[in-house]
Amino acid sequence: MSKYEHDIISTVNLRGTVSVAELARILDVSDQTIRRIVKPLVERGEVRKVHGALISTQKVTDPPFLARMNENRAKKVAIAHAVAGMVKDGGSVMIDTGSTSAFVAQALESKQNLTVVTNSAYIASKLALIEGNRVFMAGTQLRNHDGAAFDRAAFDVIASVSVEFSILSASSAHPLRGFLAFDQCEVDIAQAMMEVSARTVMAVDHTKFNESGGNASLRLPTLAPEDVVVCDKRPHKSFDDLLDAQRFVLAGGA
Repeated sequence: MSKYEHDIISTVNLRGTVSVAELARILDVSDQTIRRIVKPLVERGEVRKVHGALISTQKVTDPPFLARMNENRAKKVAIAHAVAGMVKDGGSVMIDTGSTSAFVAQALESKQNLTVVTNSAYIASKLALIEGNRVFMAGTQLRNHDGAAFDRAAFDVIASVSVEFSILSASSAHPLRGFLAFDQCEVDIAQAMMEVSARTVMAVDHTKFNESGGNASLRLPTLAPEDVVVCDKRPHKSFDDLLDAQRFVLAGGA
């Protein structure tokens, strides 16, 4: 597969759908070149073409994970681009499991020579086959609904590495209780990743900010002042105290 083919598939999979004209602008080539390159991709079923645009045919094998990938997709894509913009070529990151984290992994496909540690089989598979990357899969036993590992081996791998960023997600957020998760294993993994990272990036779309906290009840570790929250929209002012405790980045904004 050529670099252009790889870049086209990555862009289409990240955005879900993208016009031929937009792809030409992103890759700095002509519309005619894009049409020539995508013709065999369409024939192989790697992308689908309709009305001057390309549509992703990406399949995520687990239905619940696929559903979350399609939920608020545009918001998650914007957040993913903002997070990826913080990571330099040659950088090192830890990435947790989750749909927003999966989009971050797709956005990171444009980076070179990354060191990546993740407990997500999906994320590991997205970044491991890129030349120059070093990817460490944290864990051996994968849970069946999202391909994530939380066994002892996962914690051992995480503890053995030091990275620049831990990139985390949350199930919801509460004004007083902070960022929340459903399962204790997710809290424990977040804590382990934060302990070996110079800085934490919390990537979460604005729909997760709920004044009742939603159904999630377990508190994720508190972020430090040097950490970052990336969101597609500024949540309600009731969350100001939570968000002002560290840097807030508006995806697509300043």
